[in-house]
Amino acid sequence: MTTTTGYLPVPGAGLYYEMRGNGPTLLIAQSGEGDAGRSADLVDQLADAYTVITYDRRGLSRSTLDDPGNGVTMAEHADDVHRLLAALTDEPAAMLGCSLGAVIGLHLAVQHPGQLSTLIAHEPVAPRLLPAPDRARHEAELAEIQQLYREEGLPPALKAVAEVLGIDPAHPDAEPGLTPQPMTSGRIANFGFFIEHDFTAVIDDTLPVGELAHTPARIVPAVGRATPRTVFDYRCAQELATLLGAEVTEFPGGHNGNTTHPRAYAAQLRRVLQNA
Repeated sequence: MTTTTGYLPVPGAGLYYEMRGNGPTLLIAQSGEGDAGRSADLVDQLADAYTVITYDRRGLSRSTLDDPGNGVTMAEHADDVHRLLAALTDEPAAMLGCSLGAVIGLHLAVQHPGQLSTLIAHEPVAPRLLPAPDRARHEAELAEIQQLYREEGLPPALKAVAEVLGIDPAHPDAEPGLTPQPMTSGRIANFGFFIEHDFTAVIDDTLPVGELAHTPARIVPAVGRATPRTVFDYRCAQELATLLGAEVTEFPGGHNGNTTHPRAYAAQLRRVLQNA
């Protein structure tokens, strides 16, 4: 199936995106350092039923910043997705937001009512969803990881990120036959931007939590079946569900189940979208 690529100028940046498949629009906003290709195995499982859009967030891979010294805000990330969807479809779109991508989706649901039909918010890294003491603690935790990255480099910082998100690199659980994702120089650069700039965007986030229950989009709080129940990202999904008066929906795998279990994850995603 043919993949269409494109480049969309947006204020302060340019966005690289990919489109593949046929059917209703489904945009995937990836977590961490993930760019348009990080979800390739998941897209393979969905392109028969959906027109799947993936993209490089500003600052990652092929999505450039007009001023590379500038940081980024969550509002800018959400505006990027708004402009991308407006350029590619006239209909309300479904969106899978993973981790940071879920927070982008929450902003979009509030700022542009009607642009999303369904948002699956998988373990949003959104401290503002938590009670004030927990919020402050986790924001400080992210700032400490940033400082660790600056002082000691990427390997110890990634270890700390994994601990915060409940990821166990020593005992990976994944489906067979996944597309290899080696730690290339490009991924290393993306991780650097993610920790240095996207962490700051999360710490300084202004998500209007009180407005989430009033958006016309159907928001589905989601968690990984293997994610520890006590970690930050799982608790954010729980708090979102409480806020919305909704149930938490489980997906296969853990925090990165969309990349580690693409077949089972896609099957659950289809079920959720078909029940809209």
